[in-house]
Amino acid sequence: MSSITGITRPRPAGAEGAPGESAEPPAPGVNGAKLFNRLCAVCLTLFALIWLVPFVWALITSLRPDGSITAKPTSPFAGGWSLHAYAYAWDTYPIGSWYLNSLVIGVLAVVFTVAFCSMAGFALAFLRFPGRSVVLALVTAGLMLPTEALVLPQFIEYRSLHLLGTYWALVLPSVAAPVSVFIFQAFFKGIPVPLIEAARIDGASWWRVYWTICMPICRPAISTVSILTFINSWNAFLWPLLVLNQTKSQTIPVGLASLVNNSNIQYAEVMASSVLGFLPLIAVFLVFQRRITQGVATTGIK
Repeated sequence: MSSITGITRPRPAGAEGAPGESAEPPAPGVNGAKLFNRLCAVCLTLFALIWLVPFVWALITSLRPDGSITAKPTSPFAGGWSLHAYAYAWDTYPIGSWYLNSLVIGVLAVVFTVAFCSMAGFALAFLRFPGRSVVLALVTAGLMLPTEALVLPQFIEYRSLHLLGTYWALVLPSVAAPVSVFIFQAFFKGIPVPLIEAARIDGASWWRVYWTICMPICRPAISTVSILTFINSWNAFLWPLLVLNQTKSQTIPVGLASLVNNSNIQYAEVMASSVLGFLPLIAVFLVFQRRITQGVATTGIK
């Protein structure tokens, strides 16, 4: 084979194949990448099945009559399917009020968590003040405390403030979220420092830097914190169970737990109520899953 300069180069051994065939074997990295992709696909499929099987079982059980569930619990097609359990659960129990309570509490928790945690993360990322390391250590310590350890002191605190039985008793504890503070701090640290310094040289205050420069940039972090806060607030059970004492003021998880009666369990109604309870979370995740992924991927990697 001749090159452009006319120098003849010897053909490598074993290269006398048919015309058009590649003489080089596939790179080992290509085979390794394909094997890794297949392994990831298998693991993803297994985890999806682990999650989907209980969901599908609950959905099928909610469509079956109670008599057929008791007689043949493992036969999904026995007795036929109907929407009677959904109509009965919606007409008998205040599920609409539970939905409204969970929605209001979740929205308030999202607004206050994003506002306060973003300001805390901004201060830890850019401001230098006495006791900054102590504050950072306290926020880190908040990640190590289990939620159950804070139930008793929080209950005493909110009882002294006469906030038991109100939405604020559920909203305010969720505002102090160390994870959200770290998410905002990591994202703010990824903002170029010359951009902040240029704004300060032009006379912008720290509040203006926070509101007009940093907050529009960290939209992925805002989306991630908002969605995770809403999901945690919607799924909270122990604290709402202790704080809310009226049936109509309860949230979805607490209300669903009150439907289970040890003497006579209506399996179809309980499953129908459960499906109605977690359908909003599935809808939220399906609509905003790209924002969740983008926020997690870009936080601290700028």
